[in-house]
Amino acid sequence: MKSLNTVFAVHNHQPIGNFEKIFEEAFQLSYKPFLEVLEKHPTVKITQHWTGTLLEWLVVKHPELIEMMREMVTRGQLELLTGSYYEAILAIIPEPDRIGQIKKLSDHIYKIFDFEPRGLWLAERVWEQPLVASLAKAGVEFVVVDDTHFRHVGLHDEELLGYYITEEQGLTLKVLPIDKTLRYTVPFRALEETLHYFQNVASESGARVVINADDGEKFGVWPKTYESVYTSGWLEAFCRMMEEHDWIRTLHLADVVDTLPPQGRIYLPTASYAEMLKWALNPTAFLQLEKFEQDLKARDIYNENSMFVRGGYWRNFLAKYPEANHMHKRMLRIADRARRVSEKQKLPLDVWDNLWAGQCNDPYWHGVFGGLYLPNLRFPVYRNLLQAESKLDAVEQLAPVRVEEVDFDCDGTREVLVESDDMNLYFKPHVGGSLIELDYKPIAFNLLDVLSRREEGYHRRLMAKGGKLNDSADEHASIHDSMLVKELGLENHLHFDWYRHASLVDHFFGSDTSLETYAQCKYLELGDFVNQTYRHKVSLEGDGIRVTMWRDGALWFGPTPHRITVRKVIKFSSASTEFTADYTIINREDRPVDIWFGVEFCVGLMAGDAHDRYYEIEKRTLDDRRLRSAGAEPNVKKFRLVDEWLGIQTSFALKHAATLWRHPIETVSLSEAGFERIYQCSVVTPTWRTRLEKEVKFQIVQSVMRV
Repeated sequence: MKSLNTVFAVHNHQPIGNFEKIFEEAFQLSYKPFLEVLEKHPTVKITQHWTGTLLEWLVVKHPELIEMMREMVTRGQLELLTGSYYEAILAIIPEPDRIGQIKKLSDHIYKIFDFEPRGLWLAERVWEQPLVASLAKAGVEFVVVDDTHFRHVGLHDEELLGYYITEEQGLTLKVLPIDKTLRYTVPFRALEETLHYFQNVASESGARVVINADDGEKFGVWPKTYESVYTSGWLEAFCRMMEEHDWIRTLHLADVVDTLPPQGRIYLPTASYAEMLKWALNPTAFLQLEKFEQDLKARDIYNENSMFVRGGYWRNFLAKYPEANHMHKRMLRIADRARRVSEKQKLPLDVWDNLWAGQCNDPYWHGVFGGLYLPNLRFPVYRNLLQAESKLDAVEQLAPVRVEEVDFDCDGTREVLVESDDMNLYFKPHVGGSLIELDYKPIAFNLLDVLSRREEGYHRRLMAKGGKLNDSADEHASIHDSMLVKELGLENHLHFDWYRHASLVDHFFGSDTSLETYAQCKYLELGDFVNQTYRHKVSLEGDGIRVTMWRDGALWFGPTPHRITVRKVIKFSSASTEFTADYTIINREDRPVDIWFGVEFCVGLMAGDAHDRYYEIEKRTLDDRRLRSAGAEPNVKKFRLVDEWLGIQTSFALKHAATLWRHPIETVSLSEAGFERIYQCSVVTPTWRTRLEKEVKFQIVQSVMRV
């Protein structure tokens, strides 16, 4: 009689910074009911991975589930996997952090459940071969990754019904393939489909194994799944099916490697799951790949050739999104500093915890599940990194203010990094002389944690949808195929930026520019200053720093340029939490010119509609003071943005009264809940119209302080 071994594994994760209500909702809709069903079927073995942050939350909020899990572990039903404690993409963090995070989670699991995990869940299944050595050093015996990884080296279906051994520098690791068919049928399709698939791959020897492993949230949290999985009883019926067919044996992953021999040695290419590789592509390539796949399917040659079809590379997210790259290089800078300091003296353990929490993967990328577009997920990453940095400041006791010129973000040109115990100011002279990071360290907050608007490959689906709120797709469709819209008319909010939003961005507007066209990035820019190279010099002045940046550029009213120079001098003192920007615009022609000049500042306070986050403009009352509001206010000299929830405010003082433009940056992105509009930051731009004879001067002072 034919038989089959199968593994049923789920990965449960909530990133740091996710709202408490999201944790609780996931618990009620998925984590709790899932285990309650499995507990009633003790012969159905289950493998689970819980990230450290989620386990911490469960211990405090729902110890009853922890107790249920202990009982299931004790009776041999539940196997637990280790991983990076804060669910980092292991390939992009330093090796000591990889090992430290894995050991921290393994120790945590042992402390709670008296269970030593042997296998590892690899975050987002982002695989690079050098990981083998790191995992082996951390005591990991086996890992699961997608069958996609195996197919890319030429393996066929029948060769994916077991596991393999790989090695790096003589250190070995067992690798097991996750079955893509089961990822798409469980729990979205009728049970008969899964049973039929099991029957097709079962063998007389009974030595074959198929592994069903995917996100636990697909069992209740993903749209429409709670009703199908629990209300309609899909999971209960699945467990009964496994029990009633004795030719199907459920195993733990450890059982597989203990009882079955490896299929052979293998070296896997750099990869992740197929959808991730597609998301990593730029929009043009994304659409090109989709069309190519459709063409192959239409010709009925996709399945036999899919091993030769692949998307991009996970690390390309760091090229696709400068903001993700900036966060990543900030993390590496702090990790390197922590290691250098630790070689001289012992660091408090919470320095490493802050650093590792800042490696949580979600805000470093974007797909249906990635969180780069979510300010509430970027915020705790920066907060933890800045907390680690402040603790290192306290240990090292460096000069009151420091400056470094270094290619911090690895783009081939040097940035100017100004740091004190209270503030950081990071400048990019070669990109408009802009300010790209402004940290207020007393509350560990980056005011320039903002995201620009970019075209995504899926935006054309939204435009083609024509604003409908949902479609009539199969209610059991995979989340990768679903098409939900959370707001009517979202396609009207699709605006794309041709430059990266930051502060100290210098604009020269055409005469027909309006607040609306500026906010939509559809205005006429007359100058060549926004994202072009400024020369710079840095000088120390007492307890302060002076950064001077200038560009000999031009205004382009027509084919003949009108040459001008923009010079800005930024002065910062360690004794304060403010900086002054002194602007001089110099006419390099022998004729005057009328200019409309504006300096863009961005402030990312996360919530555009909250009543405790608002604008204030001196000597006037705004009809709408929400951070999401837009408007033009004449004759302004002082204004501020306040966040009472964070306990922070940033104020601006102008030497010469200006017309102040304010507007939000809102992105339209796709998540598991559908297409949605997200407030990213507020843009404030003081503007001046003047006649430039020889030169004109402007001064702007920005300060940051507690409310």
